[in-house]
Amino acid sequence: MTLAITPERLASLFRPRSVALVGASNKSSFSRSAYNNLVEFGFADRTFLVNRRGAETHGRPTVTSCTRIGEPVDVAFMMVPQAGTLDALTDAAEAGIRNAVILSSGYGEAGEAGRAAQAELVAHAESLDVVLLGPNHLGFANFVDQVPVTPINGLPHRAGSVALLSQSGASSQAMLSFAGICGADLSSMVTLGNEAMITAGHVLDYLVDDEHTRAIAIFLETIRDPEVFRSAARRAAAAGKPVVVLKAGSSELAARTAAAHTGALVGDDRTIDAVFRDLGVIRVDSIEDMLITAGTAAQLGRLARPGIGVVSISGGACDILADRAEDLGAELPAFAESTEQALAEIMPPYGTIHNPLDVTGAAIIDPTIFTRAIEAVSADPGVGVVAVVNALPWQSDGRPYTGQVFADAIGDGIGRAQSPVVYVNQVLEPITAYTREVMAHARVPHAVPGLRQAVVALRNLAWWSETTRDAATPHEPRALPVPDSSARRGTWSESAARGLLADAGIPVVPAELVTSAQQAVRAAAGFGGPVALKIVSPGILHKSDIGGVRLGLAGDEAVAAAYEEVAAAGAKVPGATIEGVLVSPMRAGGTELLAGVVRDPQWGPVLAVALGGIFVEVLGDSALSPLPVTPARARQLLEGLRGAALLRGARGGEPADLDALADVIARVGDLALALGDDLESLEINPLRVAGNTVEALDAVVTWRNT
Repeated sequence: MTLAITPERLASLFRPRSVALVGASNKSSFSRSAYNNLVEFGFADRTFLVNRRGAETHGRPTVTSCTRIGEPVDVAFMMVPQAGTLDALTDAAEAGIRNAVILSSGYGEAGEAGRAAQAELVAHAESLDVVLLGPNHLGFANFVDQVPVTPINGLPHRAGSVALLSQSGASSQAMLSFAGICGADLSSMVTLGNEAMITAGHVLDYLVDDEHTRAIAIFLETIRDPEVFRSAARRAAAAGKPVVVLKAGSSELAARTAAAHTGALVGDDRTIDAVFRDLGVIRVDSIEDMLITAGTAAQLGRLARPGIGVVSISGGACDILADRAEDLGAELPAFAESTEQALAEIMPPYGTIHNPLDVTGAAIIDPTIFTRAIEAVSADPGVGVVAVVNALPWQSDGRPYTGQVFADAIGDGIGRAQSPVVYVNQVLEPITAYTREVMAHARVPHAVPGLRQAVVALRNLAWWSETTRDAATPHEPRALPVPDSSARRGTWSESAARGLLADAGIPVVPAELVTSAQQAVRAAAGFGGPVALKIVSPGILHKSDIGGVRLGLAGDEAVAAAYEEVAAAGAKVPGATIEGVLVSPMRAGGTELLAGVVRDPQWGPVLAVALGGIFVEVLGDSALSPLPVTPARARQLLEGLRGAALLRGARGGEPADLDALADVIARVGDLALALGDDLESLEINPLRVAGNTVEALDAVVTWRNT
């Protein structure tokens, strides 16, 4: 039996009315810290201590078994050694406890024996109808309901709207600390450990429905249940809750098949990037960016437009922000004429009106310049969020804060603004209790410490806002004709692969399969120009490597001689079955691309688009996306290539019909989906585009059942 891990089931875990500390002991620092947290948060009268000897613990009496508690308990926090965990689970289940938080290690992280122990643990829990969090982790804390079920010290009492999930218990202490420093107040913190039963995706799914959580920050080392995570992330996007992930690990995925170049373009980390983009998950590369982005997203919500308008007391800060925006791909739009006119009435004559806007030292004399400038910039039709740069104090010198008047003026501007506004400190100073006093007086709800950090957070939020705006719109792939499943196996030749593409409506360069020099000459004459000859064999996929390709052939003698050479080269390959020689017209001009699909073991089929021909592995200029893809999404992939200028007609070249090309690439993805789990990889290389002509010049198909 597999237990259903639903949001409703997790509510009794993460919002418990009572907790049993199983294995409570005066000698255990984990027990002592967990108990002290519960007492400190006012949960002592709903905490029960279980010690198998019944010894007084933490100054309180204990019971020897959960069955002796005598009251309903929602959660058992188990701090017993691995050897005693199964018995402890049985005891908890007999007492009616249906949620267990397993602290101990030595399970899935500890080799084959540990994995066997973890499987036994899960099977036992399922037989008891008990849901497990962990093992090998440090519990959780619900800051909204003030319930800490964790031995982590220094927990904040202030509740916010960011949920923090971490597969690393050891890192969670640092994450908690920095969340406080940057003002990303937490609604909850969950350490996940081995995720033997409850995974990050399950907790994310629960948090989508949590009214107190507006953004979710997640530290991941791996994604253990991709489909659960995918479903939860889509629900989060539809609900308008940003998900910010710091994903560690970037090992390369081995190619699904040596026959396809596509496998060299798709790696574990690149696939995760593509999946996250598809799901609208914000990916970051540091704890700081994760928490600052999540905190800012929770406060500002979805932006109407991606443009950032800057109002700053410092010209130097304006220069830094402009540089970082260019580096990081953030949009600082030029002000509209109406905005320039409004600012001209506010700014001193020596001020320069552009974005970023330096309000100059005149704002020191007249702080209302801040207020009025914020209001004007927030009304600009290209601005989705205003970043206001000014200092904030983090410690008091015992005297009233001299900059309060400027913070108050900024707060007035925030109150009058037509778009979201964020206060930006120039440096990474902590947001302390004193900082919060200053902000509260000024009615400033949120601040971001650091210029670069602000650009990263606002760029991330702008990207998320645009990407997930229509997140609920489903895409159904086209139904395409495919061969019977019994034929989808073994190794296919290029001729068979061409037939598969043509049947699916994917344009293929004309060609004729011949088995003699005479047939080759007649076929070449029919094409009326220079031709190419290629050996056709299921066992010879890299034809040029064995001398099985001849190009640019004109005249009967040249074609006949090339046929004999190509056929002879194929005959020398041990065990190869030769189907014949393919004759096709030469193509000149245009741009060659690769369009391929390879099956990722976790995420399923992944589409890769790249500059093709010889440039695939040389340049590595590719874009990836999980399937399905719409033609519009395929066009985004094409326009995201570094070599996209070639498709737009660089240096006088003929521009490609990007809509026609995108439709063909989307059809390749639809074909891969129609072929189902039988397909291992499908690759067109090159896919030639010249104006509105799109043709597959070569194709490779491999199946999982060879």
